[in-house]
Amino acid sequence: MELDTPLGVAHFWSQADGVIRATAYILIAMSVASWFLILWKSWSWWRTRRASLQLDQFWSAKSIDEAIALIRPLDSEGIFVPIAAGGAAAAQAPVAEESLAARVDRSELITRALRQRINEAAARLEAGLTFLASVGSTAPFVGLFGTVWGIYHALLSIAATGTISIDKVAGPVGEALIMTAFGLAVAIPAVLAYNAFTRVNRVVLAQLDGFAHDLHSFLTLGARPEAG
Repeated sequence: MELDTPLGVAHFWSQADGVIRATAYILIAMSVASWFLILWKSWSWWRTRRASLQLDQFWSAKSIDEAIALIRPLDSEGIFVPIAAGGAAAAQAPVAEESLAARVDRSELITRALRQRINEAAARLEAGLTFLASVGSTAPFVGLFGTVWGIYHALLSIAATGTISIDKVAGPVGEALIMTAFGLAVAIPAVLAYNAFTRVNRVVLAQLDGFAHDLHSFLTLGARPEAG
């Protein structure tokens, strides 16, 4: 049996009111923003990964200043260079005799500088992840709101006609459910990307900790600790 009303997204959009259209625009904005973040974070991670593979060049330099200058062009994301520069500055900076820093061991000053730079790097790595998590958790409910509102108006329309049949109900209700599918289509990529970038950030932060540990040993002891 043919339905009297043509079904599809175009028909649903033509019958949608301002609330449904506003909800759809919100989901579109969330999708565009999340995909922008996904592409940006992917590009950023690739450049960070490329820089991490070149850290051996840092230790092949003859001085700390030469080492920093050597990896600076490779560290386009500014993850490793600030750590090395901050540690070197803390090791070489003069300390006033009456200051609080004079009462702290030089090794502790270097540790504090390295910790601060690692925290700054972690903040840059985690930029945008909160938004992805928010999109992944809220987009299904935004779509569900659009579905509930659409079904509500579909039922009002059916009640106004005074007739209830499966062909009259299936079209409007099925079209309203498109909003739920739209919400899931926005949320799923955001959730998958959030989990992937969280895993990547843990790996990068582990590399930063190892690099900072080697750098601390070099700046305090004058030698890099042996592997293992």
